[in-house]
Amino acid sequence: MDSVARERIEAAAFRRLLQHLRGRSDVQNVDLMGIGGFCRNCLSDWIGEAAMDAGTPVTKGEAREWVYGMPYEAYKAAHHTEATPEQLERMAASVARNRALDEALDESFPASDPPSRSEPG
Repeated sequence: MDSVARERIEAAAFRRLLQHLRGRSDVQNVDLMGIGGFCRNCLSDWIGEAAMDAGTPVTKGEAREWVYGMPYEAYKAAHHTEATPEQLERMAASVARNRALDEALDESFPASDPPSRSEPG
């Protein structure tokens, strides 16, 4: 498979992932972080980083709207719930596991952004 075909397939799969996440607004970011080690905000940060690397920077708000399908504040108002202590504990443990994974991966491809780069939610 050539690189162009691979990129088209990856792009299509990513668009499907975004569509799926938009349809599952019942799944909170804190749950995604706690179980999968990434969330919608991570995806938007990765979009921002990729855009910067491609020489086409986007703002944090633009990247979040790309992922959420609407302005982040509108999504948050419509779908966000307060995290429980259990959810926060799971997320903290997951972020710690990501740090260990980040050390094993190339700096240019972190498993997730550290909490200092984006806020969970």
